[in-house]
Amino acid sequence: RRHVLEASQQLTEIINSCLESETSTENLEPSGEAEPADEEESALHCLWVDKFTPRRYMELLSDDYTNRCLLKWLKLWDTVVFGKEKAVKKAKPSTEAHPPFNQPREQQNKWKTKVQLTEEILEAELDQYKRPKYKVALLCGPPGLGKTTLAHVIAKHAGYNAVEMNASDDRSPEVFKTRIEAATQMKSVLGANEKPNCLIIDEIDGAPAVS
Repeated sequence: RRHVLEASQQLTEIINSCLESETSTENLEPSGEAEPADEEESALHCLWVDKFTPRRYMELLSDDYTNRCLLKWLKLWDTVVFGKEKAVKKAKPSTEAHPPFNQPREQQNKWKTKVQLTEEILEAELDQYKRPKYKVALLCGPPGLGKTTLAHVIAKHAGYNAVEMNASDDRSPEVFKTRIEAATQMKSVLGANEKPNCLIIDEIDGAPAVS
């Protein structure tokens, strides 16, 4: 383990030195403002999983079908949360007048992708308040698959303020319920534009059970 840590530290220093040399050759003119030393020190010693974690939707490397379905489900809440009506896509006149192979609609649906069929099912299962049928999305998989990262990126991409809590930290149902209520009711006080909260409960399998 010690040898692995030393090799990782050496590789990190080599990469940082290469990056510094590239930036110094590109920026020949000295900048007026310099970064604080503590920020440089923290950047050198931060974990790779934090340094290279995906920040945007296009940077995700997880399963595209899962990503799109989760984003579609979260965007279905825009009508209730943001008051936005879903934009209806206008079909092209050529496709309406001349359907492919002149086949009926039932046979055309067979050629739809798995993502398109899932999106249509999600849109069809809205209640009377135009909310999705399933109020909670559950992501499951082995550790290190990127479930928490996906949830944070999707929430940010959809315009929410991601609020994370770990279900295994609380050992009583009362404390767990109080933390959920606090996370869902609190509002962001930083910035002029307040964003609604999207609650992300990590390790839900470790949540306390009601006795």
